[in-house]
Amino acid sequence: MGWSTREVAQLAGTTLRAVRHYHDIGLLTEPHRRSNGYKQYGVAHLVRILRIRRLTELGFSLSQIATMQDTDDQPVEALRTLDAELAATIERLQRARLELAVILRQPTPAELPPGVVAPDVVSTMPPADRSFIVVLTRVLGADTMRAWADMLRKPVTDPVAERFNTLPADADEQTCAAVARDLAPYVRTLHAKNPEARITNVGTRYSARLVQQAVSTALAELYNPAQLDVLRRTNRLLSDPHD
Repeated sequence: MGWSTREVAQLAGTTLRAVRHYHDIGLLTEPHRRSNGYKQYGVAHLVRILRIRRLTELGFSLSQIATMQDTDDQPVEALRTLDAELAATIERLQRARLELAVILRQPTPAELPPGVVAPDVVSTMPPADRSFIVVLTRVLGADTMRAWADMLRKPVTDPVAERFNTLPADADEQTCAAVARDLAPYVRTLHAKNPEARITNVGTRYSARLVQQAVSTALAELYNPAQLDVLRRTNRLLSDPHD
């Protein structure tokens, strides 16, 4: 007797569309047709459809199933490969859950890796500074980033930092020069206390040029013209041996 397409799909717990798709991609052989032209599916077709469904439920793609032989009742190597892939996925998801737990306990922006900036520090950071730190996490080596993390454990309380953060884009030259003069000793102290928190390509796969380009691009996009002028003045003051 056999079954129609609708009947075999119903028996297999799938849809007409799925059965037709299996035909289209060569996973399921075409059945004989009755004298009236309708397809007539047999037990072999039902078993094949059930096999496809089971393998997809386990995680195999249709293209992977296409490479398996019907006679291979237990595709051991394929199953082992899939098991390894699933184990790796589970491990990745477990790591993600651990990171989520940290974020939920101590809320920090999702774009920042856990532990880089303390939650109470993040809440006081201007958006520009926070975005700049995000860029640094992508271009600095692990040791350098740990030094930055140590430096970022405490909120910045120096008034000159607030003056820099609130500096308007149209600040005059005299104001910029004054902020730079006050900022230079503060930055020098930070460098002295955190000598390893330098912007360098050490411990990365990037060239020094690429790291510097990334940092320069971030600075140019995140800070206004007056703030950039202050940073340039500050660097000149820091590099002056007589200062």
